Amino acid sequence: MSVSEKMVQEVVQEVMAKMQIANAATEKHHGVFADMNDAIAAAKKAQQVVRNLSMDQREKIISIIRKKTHENAEIMARMGVNETGMGNVGDKILKHHLVADKVPGTEDIRTEAYSGDRGLTLVEMGPFGVIGAITPCTNPSETVLCNAMGMIAGGNTVVFNPHPQAIRTSIYAINMINEASLEAGGPDNVACTVENPTLDTSGIMMHHKDIPLIAATGGPGVVTAVLSSGKRGIGAGAGNPPALVDETADIRKAAQDIVNGCTFDNNLPCIAEKEIVAVDTVADELMHYMIAEQGCYLASKEEQERLIHTVITPKGLNRACVGRSAKVLLEMIGVTVEDNIRCIVFEGEKEHPLITTELMMPILGVVRAKDFEDAVEKAVWLEHGNRHSAHIHSKNVDHITTYAKAIDTAILVKNGPSYSALGFGGESICTFTIASRTGEGLTSAASFTKKRRCVMSDSLCIR
Repeated sequence: MSVSEKMVQEVVQEVMAKMQIANAATEKHHGVFADMNDAIAAAKKAQQVVRNLSMDQREKIISIIRKKTHENAEIMARMGVNETGMGNVGDKILKHHLVADKVPGTEDIRTEAYSGDRGLTLVEMGPFGVIGAITPCTNPSETVLCNAMGMIAGGNTVVFNPHPQAIRTSIYAINMINEASLEAGGPDNVACTVENPTLDTSGIMMHHKDIPLIAATGGPGVVTAVLSSGKRGIGAGAGNPPALVDETADIRKAAQDIVNGCTFDNNLPCIAEKEIVAVDTVADELMHYMIAEQGCYLASKEEQERLIHTVITPKGLNRACVGRSAKVLLEMIGVTVEDNIRCIVFEGEKEHPLITTELMMPILGVVRAKDFEDAVEKAVWLEHGNRHSAHIHSKNVDHITTYAKAIDTAILVKNGPSYSALGFGGESICTFTIASRTGEGLTSAASFTKKRRCVMSDSLCIR
């Protein structure tokens, strides 16, 4: 059997990618310190320079970060998958390009001015200083990059405490940010971290006198810790986004959108569809299209039980299952399927463990509702009051409005896949820090600034 030229090229590309990853792991990196206090001190020194940079100079740094993100998208995607075992390379490449193209820069920093009989007032958006950031293993380099771009745009520097499971990938992104700053004529150490992040280094960062603001992207535990630190906190926590499908929806398109959103990067994005609530009259049709056309595998009752005991442990989710493909998850319970299977589906009550739990893996439970009102009630219950994200497929504007008011989430996607909320096929900015718990929603450069008021009394009102 002959080996095709395409296969040879793919093998060569794979080897080259692994060599690049290996080289990246052994290089000396900018912004990396053994001690968290030293990292904060270096970032503080750099911030004295950054705060005085013009908007054009800050934007130049951000532009080079964008360029480097495009150039290194595949390397960071492969590093992330290799280091964490989560997600897939193709979708992570797309996520990095999305960060490079859609994360706002200095255009998000705006000055407000108004005058009256007693003079002129300017309201400007100033930096906090050195921001502490806790980042996850699910979207490690993506979160580091989008946080840094927004924080630098606001005149800040940042110290990261990345998830230990993704430290190599995070360091690669942090080094790239500092290289971009140096190339643009800015200072080194605009983004810093420690070689071995731990709970102790996180604690030092959260309680350090030179850290006025903490941005945490992760599970409910880390967000609660940040909000208990006594500092200003931006908390991007958990969600369990339901996708509601009513009787007016384009059912075939809904099936495609929901499965595409659920399976993107193996369901790692916190905004992704985690379960479906379908009105009874369309539930069978929806299931048909998902199974017949969208690569979904219908799990039996016995297989559901095996999945429950495999993916959920007494301490929470089985980390070995998070971000894994449907094929791998099925192999874990002794089921072999073709490569085209990309999602596991089943029907169950809303209390089913695989439905009520945010799984972060391509498993979709379908909950039947007797009518739209019942569907809204079940979807609100399943979202658990996180106020994070939700989705609806409907052509009834009144239904969409009712659902939006009832579920009250930071993000609501209508008639599209979840990732359209991040600007991928939708009109939106991109971020991987979605702070529903503290109210910022999709964070951007403006989220990392504080308002400063300058008042000129009895002058400069020239009307």
